[in-house]
Amino acid sequence: MEVANNVPDCKQPTIMVTNDDGIDAPGLQALVRTLVSTNRYRVWVCAPDSEKSAVSHSITWRQPVSAKQTEISGATAFAVSGTPADCTSLGISKALFPSVPDLVLSGINMGSNCGYHTVYSGTVGGAREAFFYGVPSVSISYDWVGGISSINDFTLAAEACLPIINAILLEINNKTFPKNCFLNVDLPTNIPKHKGYKLTKQGKSIVKMGWKQVSSNAQGNNISNMLSTMTNDPNSVALNTDAKSVSQENCLFIREVKGGAVDDGETDYRFVKEGYITVTALGALSHADNDCQTFFKEWLPAVAEHASSALRCDIILGAAE
Repeated sequence: MEVANNVPDCKQPTIMVTNDDGIDAPGLQALVRTLVSTNRYRVWVCAPDSEKSAVSHSITWRQPVSAKQTEISGATAFAVSGTPADCTSLGISKALFPSVPDLVLSGINMGSNCGYHTVYSGTVGGAREAFFYGVPSVSISYDWVGGISSINDFTLAAEACLPIINAILLEINNKTFPKNCFLNVDLPTNIPKHKGYKLTKQGKSIVKMGWKQVSSNAQGNNISNMLSTMTNDPNSVALNTDAKSVSQENCLFIREVKGGAVDDGETDYRFVKEGYITVTALGALSHADNDCQTFFKEWLPAVAEHASSALRCDIILGAAE
């Protein structure tokens, strides 16, 4: 297989698309179709060859990844055996494509990525990897709700993102797009009736997960697929969890939703649930809150002093012996 070697067209910006739901996922397919239909961009795709939800920012390190060219109308596309971060890294490296893309889009994810879920998210990980290397990027997620949402909603989501994408490309062309952040966009369940764009901040919302024992590997696979969006699916089927039938040598456990915690502030989760298309600027540094910094500023010298005192006592006791 030859890598893509087409000569870049300087008149069109290049957008590279990745995701964590896999290259055949309806969210990515809708996003690529929408981008191609505008005839305004050169579209590349470098996405996982299978489901990679909730892999966060993991990378493949000890073995090579494969890249297989695949057919997506109007785009140059490769299905990659690695994680979303692998796909982004490969796609912007110039090892696979002839140049670095102007913009990386990761999504559209089936399920919102707000609050603490951005840490788990492979979709956000794909955008963050581009940010690490100075390439402007956006992670895009749709607040899918089982029994309400449909596949067509991904096309509506992609179309609703076009003004944001075009505005970002204009800033990139003018060299005014910020270099110290990337964007995380979440679209509400009812996109046709969305309330507009809302600049938000990352909150602390999270789905609390627990574990339960199951009796077969097939059941474990079923539940992991059901919860790939880290949300409750109202159409899920109850599983047989008879622990007695599980081999004592190989106990099987699956995650289950235990509840959730939602912050009440003006944050991403609150506003996407209120019907806004939320836009949140993210970085990669994990600074603790100021109160934590204050506590440990006083705590650490006391630890050091205690350790020093203990060492002096040990020296004195040792000399006495």
